[in-house]
Amino acid sequence: MNLKERARKLKDVIPAIFLSLKDRDTPLPAKLFAGLTVAYTLSPIDLIPDCIPVLGLLDDLILLPALAALTIRLIPGDVFERNRARAAGMWRDGRPKKWYFALPIVSLWLLAVLLIAWALPR
Repeated sequence: MNLKERARKLKDVIPAIFLSLKDRDTPLPAKLFAGLTVAYTLSPIDLIPDCIPVLGLLDDLILLPALAALTIRLIPGDVFERNRARAAGMWRDGRPKKWYFALPIVSLWLLAVLLIAWALPR
């Protein structure tokens, strides 16, 4: 499987992990890892900044798929398959159908900009 196929597969798995996070049949350890995985996926801040050559992309190529794989192992198979089927309709033309899922990330960016503007000397 080449890199593009893995990225496409990960794009299909993350919404299912998000739905599993909200599912009451998901055990607590799986919910914790699902929350970590979704937060890291949506976070504008990487563990290793992308501007660092080679190392910056390694966290996206290794850490995110590893977190997703561990989370999927912790979620019961029937729960994950049910949520994968529900997640199939979440994306349309490569974009989320429910745009309001982006609001927490946009809020974080706005907060960061406001804090930077407030911290700058006048």
